[in-house]
Amino acid sequence: MTPILIFGAAVRPDGSPSPALHRRVAAAARFGSTRPDAHYIPTGAKGRHGEAESSVMAALLHSFGVAPGAIEEEPTGTDTLSSVRACARLLRARGHAGPVWAATSRFHLPRCVLLLRIAGLAARPVPIGWSDAESPLRRWYWRLREVPAIPYDALLMAWHRARGEG
Repeated sequence: MTPILIFGAAVRPDGSPSPALHRRVAAAARFGSTRPDAHYIPTGAKGRHGEAESSVMAALLHSFGVAPGAIEEEPTGTDTLSSVRACARLLRARGHAGPVWAATSRFHLPRCVLLLRIAGLAARPVPIGWSDAESPLRRWYWRLREVPAIPYDALLMAWHRARGEG
């Protein structure tokens, strides 16, 4: 099994995926199409609009031709840290000891991979580029937003792991 964890993003008021969510799922689907044992785990709870992010992503994966049996929703994660913790529990419960792949926006990959590794999973990033629609200024906004989030979430993940709450 090759687990591909897809981290959530906003769902639009009409219930459709935001451009960021669409890009994350498309990257995961492209990457998984080269692996016959791909197992997609979209994660994300219900936000302000529409269904849970995980459900919207699962529907999008179906539209990309992914078989329903290759998708396992994780609908409880309300942020990056809780999504990592939930996915780590899910994979440990299945006895998965191999690598996992993280699919998310490019600016978000370092944090996701780091947290997964602190959780004890051999994490690797799914390749994804920047959107052509994003300006360089917007890209820097997202990168800078991660600066305080990375050490904060890393410390919290390490604390949870030390308490056996991985």
